Amino acid sequence: MDAGIIFKYFPDLTQEQKEQFDKLGEVYSYWNARINLISRKDFENFYLHHVLHSLAIARIVGFKAFTEVMDAGTGGGFPGIPLAILFPDVSFYLVDSTGKKIKVVNEVAQKLGLKNVKTEQIRIEQVDRSFDFIVSRAVTALPDFVKWTGYKFHRKSFNDIPNGILYLKGGDLREELRRVKGLKKKVYDLTVFFNEPFFETKKLIHLFR
Repeated sequence: MDAGIIFKYFPDLTQEQKEQFDKLGEVYSYWNARINLISRKDFENFYLHHVLHSLAIARIVGFKAFTEVMDAGTGGGFPGIPLAILFPDVSFYLVDSTGKKIKVVNEVAQKLGLKNVKTEQIRIEQVDRSFDFIVSRAVTALPDFVKWTGYKFHRKSFNDIPNGILYLKGGDLREELRRVKGLKKKVYDLTVFFNEPFFETKKLIHLFR
């Protein structure tokens, strides 16, 4: 298990970023043996299924410095931790309702020396502030996620796409998207960005005003 697939798609990383991505697998391997964040069977695909999948967001938007991003329902730190490595000048706020997961995310951020990551054990709907973007990987049905977060992004945008929700999810999403009201929708098929079969059913949804 190595980070080669990350370097294939993101060849312009700094030396520090390369070292952080290299170290990511080792750090998660240590914690996954103690707290089951990722299924043991799936862990051999750590970089493809979890890290590169998280970084799909960077194919849609290169977050500018001082952008504020909430990773809502971060679990073990995805997509927030890989994005925090890629965008060191962006502030990431990673939240999850499960304390042991937040503990791991804190340890990972510390081991990698990430100064742009803050965490909190809290339910998504209890977060009482706004961000430029809210990112997540399939924590729940999209209409429920929008109910909890659809009012938590700033109205004024300064990135190259409008502020809003960036949601990674697979499968047929037409019914979930139909039930989302009041926001504009753009759906990206991840096979446009990545060649691996894993991405054949994977999409990134951008919801915005």
